[in-house]
Parts: sequence; structure tokens; C-alpha cells
Amino acid sequence: MTKNSFFILIIASLVSFNFVGCNTYDVGNYDSLAYRPLNPNKVRVKVSLKNSAIYVLEENKPLLITATCIGKKESPTPLGSFRAYNKLPRKRSNTYGFHVTSSEIVPGRRDMTPKGSKYVGYPMPYWVEFKSGYGFHSGYVHPVPKTHGCLRINQNVAPKFFALVRSGTPIEISESFPEDLTIGKNIRRPHDYKDPDPARSYLISDKYFDDLERKDDLFEEDSM
Repeated sequence: MTKNSFFILIIASLVSFNFVGCNTYDVGNYDSLAYRPLNPNKVRVKVSLKNSAIYVLEENKPLLITATCIGKKESPTPLGSFRAYNKLPRKRSNTYGFHVTSSEIVPGRRDMTPKGSKYVGYPMPYWVEFKSGYGFHSGYVHPVPKTHGCLRINQNVAPKFFALVRSGTPIEISESFPEDLTIGKNIRRPHDYKDPDPARSYLISDKYFDDLERKDDLFEEDSM
């Protein structure tokens, strides 16, 4: 066994051990460890649709492993090789959101906004686009395909992903990867989708984005 192979095996074992056991965190407590890359130019992202998992790697070293929610059958997440671009920490949907007047806030599509109403897009914080109209963003991570093709990340983890992935970072989306059987095995998955929806008045406000900003250090100390 080579030195590199041994290093990768140790990392895989440690990460797998970290995720063994109960498959969920308490509501609101979900998080995933993240490590700062030595060379950001060597960071790459793999997304396994079958495992609903995101692997951020520096070459073969895991930097972040987390659950994701993928596109529904009728609106699947695109497969293929892409590169990250158009990073927006305070992105709002151009399609789905709310029709707002002085007296009410009603969910609806932008192209169906009634006269006299203002359209405000649904918040999609920490947006990282990989194909026109498709991106990673903070949101409820359901255990089943639920999105219009985007890849949702838990709100505690999305800032870490956003910090690790730069414009131009390679992204590969496939049905499965070998990592599903090693570092991606027994990933803990959040239950935030069980939380009640926030008030509509909160969702259309800037405070929604303000409250998601993390003030703590996003990255763990890497002792290896």
C-alpha cells in the first residue's frame, strides 16, 4: 500500500466513523465539518444523486461531506461536468416567490404577478451556479428528491460550501461515485424540512439573509 493510499484510507475511516450511528441530528443542530484547502485551485466537487451527497475534495482529500436535496423526477438535477460561477450570497429566485402588496403576501410565480403587486423572489442564499438556472443554495434538505433541479444544502453548511468553491471550481454530477461506499456511507441527514415554514414577511426581508451569516470560523483545524 502506498503512502497516499494509506492516507486516504485513514481519512475515509475517520469520516465514516464520524457518520456512523443515528442517521439524523436534532432539528436545527445539523452541521458538517469543513477543512480549509492548502491549494484552492485543486478543489473539486462531486455530487452523487443516488446518495444525495456532496463531496468537496482537494485532489483526494475530503474537505466537506454533506447531504443534499436533489431534483424531482419531473425536474431532475442535470448530470455532467460543470464549473462553478455566478456566486451570490443573497440570491433570490427569478421564477418562484411572493406577490406582495401593502395588505398581503401571496406565494406565486414571477410571470403571474398581478397588477398592483410587487414580486419578491424566494430566498436562495449562498447561491453557486453550475448551469444556467441551476445551482447549489441553502434550503430544506428533504430525504427525497424535492427541488426543481437545484441542489439544496443545509443552512449551517451552505456558507462553508460557498467559501470552499470558487468561480471555476470543477463540479461533476453523476448517479453515483465510489465515495458513496466510503466517506459517503451513513451520512447523517438533517430534519430541518420538518420545521414550520418561516413567516412570509420574514422570507421577503433582508433580515432572512442577515440571520444566516455565520460569525464563527467556518473551518476546522486540520491536524493531519
